[in-house]
Amino acid sequence: MGAGVLIAEAEVFSRIGSELYCEGVPLAELAERYGTPLYVYSRRSIVERYREFDGAFAGVDHLVAYSVKANGNLSLLRLLAEEGAGADIVSGGELYRALQAGIPAERIVFSGVGKTESELAAAIEAGIYGFNVESDVELRAISRLAQSLGREARIALRVNPDIDSPTPHHYTKTGHKTSKFGIPSERALDLYREAARLPGIRIRGIAAHIGSQIEEVEPYERALLHLLELVEDLGRAGIELEYIDIGGGYGIRYKEGEPVRPAEFANVVVPRLQGTGLRLVMEPGRYIVGPAGVLLARVLAVKEMGGKVFVVTDTGMNDLLRPSHYSGYHHIDVVTEAPGRPVTRVDVVGPVCETGDFLGLDREIELPEVGELIAVRTVGAYGFSMASQYNARPRPGEVLVDGEESRLIRRRESYEDLVRGEVELL
Repeated sequence: MGAGVLIAEAEVFSRIGSELYCEGVPLAELAERYGTPLYVYSRRSIVERYREFDGAFAGVDHLVAYSVKANGNLSLLRLLAEEGAGADIVSGGELYRALQAGIPAERIVFSGVGKTESELAAAIEAGIYGFNVESDVELRAISRLAQSLGREARIALRVNPDIDSPTPHHYTKTGHKTSKFGIPSERALDLYREAARLPGIRIRGIAAHIGSQIEEVEPYERALLHLLELVEDLGRAGIELEYIDIGGGYGIRYKEGEPVRPAEFANVVVPRLQGTGLRLVMEPGRYIVGPAGVLLARVLAVKEMGGKVFVVTDTGMNDLLRPSHYSGYHHIDVVTEAPGRPVTRVDVVGPVCETGDFLGLDREIELPEVGELIAVRTVGAYGFSMASQYNARPRPGEVLVDGEESRLIRRRESYEDLVRGEVELL
């Protein structure tokens, strides 16, 4: 095992002899059966991490609304639905996915700064648990649509608490006042008063989301205290709430350090909510599925250029965007170790025609040979969900491993799939 791999991940992705396994299945066997590139997920890891998160907050009424954008595969959503999870969605497509997977509408919250009228209408008709409203324009649109549909829409305002949370990249900060997300705290009370007067609106909660891949408790504590102060102000104004949504963004280990576990969050959050009568809503995604996945790739070439060694693989930034987009680190292993083989500093790159197409830079790994397999770790979140067909490359397949069994949960795309949505040639 390489340094910086979560203990829970090491248990489901472990070596037997020289071979790397997912649970009880050799990864090399999966690559042979399903081809590469290939996303492989551990059912055990997903279930255990969901139960860890859910169980940590048993001391208060709560809803774990899984963040669908992390990984929206229908089989994974159905697995989480069976565990009792709800869904945090950010688009009409994610609403469709969540409902198709069997997640009840009454366990779905709809976040996102730019919801279209068709998306709002679909969610109103479905009867979702709540909209996290991000502007006065959205609030009025929901009211108008709910009236026209003869329905009642349940809402919370997503408040921007102006907390500059310690995330690893600027793009993952969402709780500071200059971001596009949420409603300024100083405007919240007035907008809640307007919501109370609008037809078709039922005020249900208050929400905040301060960023992603946060590895500390303190920013969440500050956000929660800020929201509780607003709850008190609203109560004095005669506006009573049912729930408080503290968002997601709970960090996992990619490289080093030890992110806090759910129990540590719960030790801070639960005592402050007990006795308030408020239900707690949380939106974890990465925490549940991130360590559950690896991306298998086959080595196409090993070449030296300008004193650097490049390991060229058949998977790239179109399959896993995080290294290029977020400077994200993912541990990389050879699938089959060979004792005595040299450990070499290399750049692990892909076939896409971009210098930014890489999986890892300056990595010391056991130097693989052409045709061998590598495994890119901790890709269960924001791996396939951010994949594209750039360079006309079909997206990978996805496989779920359960003990000694594996099941294809998304077939590899074909060239026909690349052009399926295009109109007839003129």
